[in-house]
Amino acid sequence: MQPYAYPLAVLLFPGGLFALVLGLALKGVDRRLAARLQRRVGPPLAQPFFDLVKLAFKRTMVPDIASQPVFLGAPLVGAATMMLAAAMVPIAGVYTPDPALGNLLVLLYLLAIPAVVLMIAGSASGSPFGAIGFSREMALMLAYEGPLVLVVAAIAVRVGHGQGGWASFSLTEIVAYQARHGAFLFDPVMWPALLAFLAFYPANLGIIPFDIPEAETEVLEGPLLEYSGPALGLFKVMSALKSVVVLSLGIALFFPTAPSGVAGLAVQLCKLLLLMLAGVTLVRVSCGRMRIDQAFRFFLKWPLALSLASLVAVVVI
Repeated sequence: MQPYAYPLAVLLFPGGLFALVLGLALKGVDRRLAARLQRRVGPPLAQPFFDLVKLAFKRTMVPDIASQPVFLGAPLVGAATMMLAAAMVPIAGVYTPDPALGNLLVLLYLLAIPAVVLMIAGSASGSPFGAIGFSREMALMLAYEGPLVLVVAAIAVRVGHGQGGWASFSLTEIVAYQARHGAFLFDPVMWPALLAFLAFYPANLGIIPFDIPEAETEVLEGPLLEYSGPALGLFKVMSALKSVVVLSLGIALFFPTAPSGVAGLAVQLCKLLLLMLAGVTLVRVSCGRMRIDQAFRFFLKWPLALSLASLVAVVVI
């Protein structure tokens, strides 16, 4: 990869502008499909774009008791982190990230930053609702990060054993391994890990039934209550980018096979739509919100057990 390709990958494709437009479009489709499933008309598909433009022209209000540098810096850090993360996920047949950008372990650290940013934003605002959102976000993050690490470990060990080693945390090697041996989606040993990863989707994206830190009917958006204008818009940008990163990561880990060129990009977009429908839209329209203690027990019971089962099976086999 040429030196100039690094900023292009982060700012234009597959991260940056491309990931942002794709993420906002996916959110528009999600909102429209959810409305249809609930027998409502729903907003136009371009509503997330309209919301972002509207916020860009609003005034950012900073509470008097807030720590202004932290309050304004938190959303910027979150959006920038997700732009970088989007450039680290390979697209089979279309884009292969340079190893210098990092591997799967680095991506896991980056995926944890949005939750940390929300916690910092909630505490910096000085709002009691932000403090409640902080504690809920921290508890939820501790619950779903454990199963996610075990899922990643199971996949890394599976690929490492197949290459005569112990474990491989390179997303490029994980995609290449599945191109040679078949997608993990069709490997029974990896099915428990797949189920655990599907449970990770709504929690990491902050949707029902795991939208507990920002529950509108309870804590009035929690950490985001005091945000407005461009600062709130940056949180929307972070959320849109994170949607693309998390969904694309699931594809890369379990079903990355695709043709090369434009056809490969079209296949990737279709996979994103299907995964969003199954892992996001259908979940949030069919479930009620959990309490934080229920969510914590759920992740430490089912996803943890499923991911551990895959890891043990991979090691034993």
